[in-house]
Amino acid sequence: MSKLFVCDHPLITNKISMLRNKNTGSKEFRELVDEIGMLVCYESTRDIELINKTIETPLCETEGNITAKKIAVVPVLRAGIGMTNGILKLIPNAKVGHIGVYRDPNTLEPHEYYCKLPKDISDRIVFLVDPMLATGGTACMAINFLKNRKVKNIKFLCLISTPEGFGKINKEHNDVNVFTAAHDSELNDRGYIVPGLGDAGDRLFGTK
Repeated sequence: MSKLFVCDHPLITNKISMLRNKNTGSKEFRELVDEIGMLVCYESTRDIELINKTIETPLCETEGNITAKKIAVVPVLRAGIGMTNGILKLIPNAKVGHIGVYRDPNTLEPHEYYCKLPKDISDRIVFLVDPMLATGGTACMAINFLKNRKVKNIKFLCLISTPEGFGKINKEHNDVNVFTAAHDSELNDRGYIVPGLGDAGDRLFGTK
């Protein structure tokens, strides 16, 4: 069964409140998405497996720890790009793939238009990132893309989630855990998260 982790650290909660504010401009919005993405990623890596390695300090040899598996970050275009740099600040050696999915404004159904992933994606822990987990359709389609390429270990990272979105992931991909900065109550009749923060992509790129 999928698990939902709400990263409610006071710093994250404060930044989410600033992000929700309709008067927050694109520059500050991008900076906040970057910062929150990094903090959510930090929380999502607590169970990363480590292996021992002997290292040499200026004084002596000692035992250190390094990550046992390589990592990839896969943003869902276009809004997922906003979270990617923050994650790469924590994990600079991660490879980056991209998945393009758009949601039909009338039917709310997701449609694929692009997918480019590292060749060794199946050997990596994959952080699939998209700011908004609304209906869950886009997330589940993106997870399908990864599983079709033999990816076994997927974590979904977002800024705002809903019961509907998490429920769909849990139903279709119950081996994928969700890490979010806030879990909102509902969707409106247009498929937008309430209270939410509006269209993340438009606010990131100034296209609203």
